[in-house]
Amino acid sequence: MITKHIQVGNVSIFCRVYGKGFPVVMLHGFGEDGAIWEEQAQSLSGDYLVIVPDLPGSGKSDLLKGDPGMDDFARLLHEMLLSEKISTCIMIGHSMGGYITLAFAELFPGLLHSFGLFHSSAYADQPEKITQREKAIEFIDSNGAAAFLKTSIPGMFRDPKVSELEINNLLKKGSLFTPGALKQYYRAMINRPDRTNIIKNSSKRVLFVLGQHDKAVPFIQGLEQTHLASCTYIYVLRQSAHMGMREETVKSNEILSAFLRSALNGVIIEVQ
Repeated sequence: MITKHIQVGNVSIFCRVYGKGFPVVMLHGFGEDGAIWEEQAQSLSGDYLVIVPDLPGSGKSDLLKGDPGMDDFARLLHEMLLSEKISTCIMIGHSMGGYITLAFAELFPGLLHSFGLFHSSAYADQPEKITQREKAIEFIDSNGAAAFLKTSIPGMFRDPKVSELEINNLLKKGSLFTPGALKQYYRAMINRPDRTNIIKNSSKRVLFVLGQHDKAVPFIQGLEQTHLASCTYIYVLRQSAHMGMREETVKSNEILSAFLRSALNGVIIEVQ
């Protein structure tokens, strides 16, 4: 792995780059940084060029000014990839990273070979979810970013006791988030549109990875979207909630490898 800062306008984006081959871009979710994908990126690095940025405001990347939406994050990633001479890629997004992936698919379909939603959704927020996020913003204002993540991160795992080490690692990283970054993400999520039409109208291969015990993107909600794409790959992580890449690491690695091989070679490969 090599690491580097990529300058896009006045924003510096920190990137981890693994291996060589066809480009695969992996986007992390809310309250994380690119290191969440470390096991998967290393697993894939023997066959692919894996690019894992810290999204703006996360990890070592600069925070964007104002109130950017998912489209703005997608445009910044587009500029970053062009600066790295990447003309086509497969993009995999976890949770909020999936929202950005869908925005990217809408804005720059010619740059995407295929894409994947890993514990993510094409639906817009429903009123109940918007209220929940607005309350979270109020909590962050009153108590700070670290205190909020301490209340929210354990619920992303099926069994917090089993995943205690992973949770503690995320909480340690969470202490570095600014309240402004988390609030910016929440506002972007609240304002994002429904993008089910992007999946429905796409001729690209689309991966769905669902967590059987996911509360952030409930299993049924994820499953009902999978029929929309013309070529869908559906995998269920039976022992995972919202953090399958950490809860079922080996299975997640196998799923991603199978999808990439199938998408690029046109051969269906099953994961047991």
